[in-house]
Amino acid sequence: MNISLIIPCYNEELNIQKGVLDRIGNYSLRDNAIKEVIIVDDGSTDLSSEIIKKKYLKLFNKFSLIEIKHQGKAMAVIAGIERAGSEYVVFADIDQATPIEEVKKIYSAFNKGHEIVIGSRYNARSGAPILRRVQSRGFTFIRSILIGLNGIHDTQCGFKGFKTDIALQIIKHLKVFASNHEVKGSSVSAAFDLEFLFIAKKLGYDIKEVPVEWRHAETKNVAFIKDSIETIADILKIRVNDFSGKY
Repeated sequence: MNISLIIPCYNEELNIQKGVLDRIGNYSLRDNAIKEVIIVDDGSTDLSSEIIKKKYLKLFNKFSLIEIKHQGKAMAVIAGIERAGSEYVVFADIDQATPIEEVKKIYSAFNKGHEIVIGSRYNARSGAPILRRVQSRGFTFIRSILIGLNGIHDTQCGFKGFKTDIALQIIKHLKVFASNHEVKGSSVSAAFDLEFLFIAKKLGYDIKEVPVEWRHAETKNVAFIKDSIETIADILKIRVNDFSGKY
């Protein structure tokens, strides 16, 4: 098995200073399945990109950096998938809310023949604020009504893996998050995961959910009201696209 690990990055200077890339890099040295770690900088305006270039590309030979204009996490993940050179891709949030060591659980599901593996925080004790938990439950309710995905408890965990060729096929069918999708501001709309998994289901791909460790990591890149509105709007777009036969 060979893995391309994708790490989206947007204004993560503070997290980088806390050593998250050291942790990921040191783990990648011990894990022979990881052939490359692709960091995708989504147009950071802080020193994230410079720190990665000056320190981490020299420190870890599996690391590479892609720099794109700011379009949101979805497009950063897509850029990483399109660059990946391995049979499988895994993407993980840079804040390490799910520790990189949990990737072994994704490997195990791959070895059992599963094509798409998504981490689930469903039973994890996260310590997330009450407002965030209410948002999550409301989001799940709206998602179930509008686009289904019944049987999947957690669509939004930032820890997922795919066979690369399958991921590339799904990307071709994206409409809300197509390659020309423009994101204003610092949107981190959760709808990318939904559209990706919705299309995967329609195309008949196998999706396996595995429980992973997760701890809440607050981030300045999330705006509760703004992101909730944008996500609901994108979910409605997915429903309309499906109804009109665009998928």
